[in-house]
Amino acid sequence: MVKRVTALLHREYNGLHEAAFLLAVSAVGAQILGLIRDRIFAATFGATSQLDVYYAAFRIPDFLYVSVASFVSVSVLIPFIVEKLTTRDHESVKRFLSSIFAVYAAMMFLGVVCAYFAIPYLTGFVVPGFNATAQGDFILLSRILLLSPVLLGLSSFFGSINQASRRFLNIALAPILYNAGIIIGALFFYPSMGVVGLVLGVLLGAFLHLAIQIPSVVRERLMPERTNFQWSADLRAVTLLSLPRTVALGAHTIVIIVLTAIASQMSEGSIAIFTFAYNLQSVPLAIVGASYSVAAFPTLASLFANGERRAFVDHIVTAGRHILFWSIPIASLFIVLRAQIVRSILGAGAFNWEATRLTAAALALFSVSVAAQSLVLLFVRGYYAAGNTRKPLLLNVVSSVGTVLLVLFFTKFLNTAGEVRFFFEALLKVEGIPGTDVLILPLAFSVGALANVLFLSLAFRRDFREHYSSIRRNVLHSFGAAVIMGFVAYQALKVLDDVFDITTFVGIFLQGLGAGIAGIATGILVLMVLENHELRELRQALGRRIPGLRPFISSPDDFER
Repeated sequence: MVKRVTALLHREYNGLHEAAFLLAVSAVGAQILGLIRDRIFAATFGATSQLDVYYAAFRIPDFLYVSVASFVSVSVLIPFIVEKLTTRDHESVKRFLSSIFAVYAAMMFLGVVCAYFAIPYLTGFVVPGFNATAQGDFILLSRILLLSPVLLGLSSFFGSINQASRRFLNIALAPILYNAGIIIGALFFYPSMGVVGLVLGVLLGAFLHLAIQIPSVVRERLMPERTNFQWSADLRAVTLLSLPRTVALGAHTIVIIVLTAIASQMSEGSIAIFTFAYNLQSVPLAIVGASYSVAAFPTLASLFANGERRAFVDHIVTAGRHILFWSIPIASLFIVLRAQIVRSILGAGAFNWEATRLTAAALALFSVSVAAQSLVLLFVRGYYAAGNTRKPLLLNVVSSVGTVLLVLFFTKFLNTAGEVRFFFEALLKVEGIPGTDVLILPLAFSVGALANVLFLSLAFRRDFREHYSSIRRNVLHSFGAAVIMGFVAYQALKVLDDVFDITTFVGIFLQGLGAGIAGIATGILVLMVLENHELRELRQALGRRIPGLRPFISSPDDFER
């Protein structure tokens, strides 16, 4: 049994769809655990100040992670590792990794020490709306969580090695283990240790996230060793490449910090509502956008390194088509079924009806930009694979600043335009509920994401001279199917409203499930009528995995070359 598990961990996945499906399946598992985690939190705390403190405590450690750990991220290291692995010079690869590890360890140690002493002084900026007690808890939890970026950064470092070797199972299992650790903390540590037990669960999850990456690296004899530090050309290149990415990620994290600071001055539970909705919309983002972009990245880096520019662009287009094929219809169902999703997943214990409605409305606003967020992940990785980190840096910084400005604009506009605010609240079915100001945050976030993907796609088209004809056709198919799916699902909700008792968990779950199945079946039928290319590719991919399931037609360019 141990040998079989070890063999699975060391297996290489060379096809885009095979790797993407593996990552998507694991993402489903990780997201299911994440939803269980959120349900436990919602039932235990509800949308309260205690949960606000817990979620806000991640902001400074997260900023440390993107500021330092991005130096050893997969997006930065993989092109270098792939290039060195092609030379078959094992010692050169090991020296490179040892040097990178030494620099990372020194930077992270310095960052943790500085952050530990700086947190009390930053509290007034990060959570200005918290009272003295809440700010004290925020300082304590933030300091404990400083160990998280250390562990996750190491996991990212070892994950880069595994991903460059196309060993995706380790990467696939890592987020599952991370969420499992948090759940253990909530169920077993919290009852005896209080909220500190929750963050200890986070550290357990981060440790497991790291531990799963190590066996394959050890087997490949690529574990870093103590080395005499030298400022080499490789280190200089990695630093120059990582700095723009660090600034770009830092800009995004600062946006989240700013939104947290604004939410801390709103009604109690606003940070929790924003985070719950963000986590829910992250489910399709992780399953679709992250899976395809992560699976495509090693091949993109290899193709660009080998000078196969046309194949590089084709790979981006293929991944983009499939991201849109999945994400647009899913977003449609999330918008229509938002109340059923939130009530089924979070509607328990202390999570009341008002919090449910606000979270559902925030989820709908986030869902508008799911496809855009997914494509941003792909385009950014495409630029990183090409060794260009400045372009996504500039565009991400602009969109981040724009998101903050949009929050300020929407806040002022909706507070002065009463009729518009009433229409906005009525459209989202939250009229008469206190605390609707929190919905400005996901609204601004989605508008910023849509602007970001627009700028990135235009830039990519100009830089790589791709006309996106196949993607345009895919968008029309997916959008048309999504609209019809949403309409059918909405009508099915009204019909099933009289069939099930929607005051119970079982009733609301079955209502949403039935409406979702009706919408999905209709969407598949529409795509079949349109002879959608991505649907055929999906059938072909399943036909290769499931005996007896034959593809409609075969095409030589359906899969990885």
